[in-house]
Amino acid sequence: MTSTTATDPSLRFAGAELRASRHVCAFFHAPEEEYRVLLPFILDGLARGEKAYHIVDPRLRAEHLRRLAEAGVDVAATQARGQFELKTWEEAYLREGRFDQDRMLALIAEVLEAGHARGYPLTRLVAHMEWALEDRPGVDDLVEYETRLNYLLPRYPDPVI
Repeated sequence: MTSTTATDPSLRFAGAELRASRHVCAFFHAPEEEYRVLLPFILDGLARGEKAYHIVDPRLRAEHLRRLAEAGVDVAATQARGQFELKTWEEAYLREGRFDQDRMLALIAEVLEAGHARGYPLTRLVAHMEWALEDRPGVDDLVEYETRLNYLLPRYPDPVI
């Protein structure tokens, strides 16, 4: 495994170096644009021996796995060894049918700490948040959650997209 630290300028996303601030909000016009930007970032992390943790729309789970496989990721093998985890919105953001910012902040911290505890130099967390555009219980707390997340994430060197 290659070790990457928070000051390592070689960690890149969409052509930019990610330095001290590794929380990125990215908007895309279409899935093709999204995967054109995200796949190199994801593939680089897997090649470095880093953990990948993705949260996706449950309706797009199979599509996400297909795109990873087409890009050369052995999805079954990376999942079997624990290097790649895929969760749906309901398994992360919307547990118990609602968005709870405290529970989600605890999950993010748990995921990042667990990656380091298992020997991964970094965890590259990629979370799709289109659920926030829907009328979901707790969605009104999203701005406060993002503010609080900006205080949590500097404790970790891991990139969160």
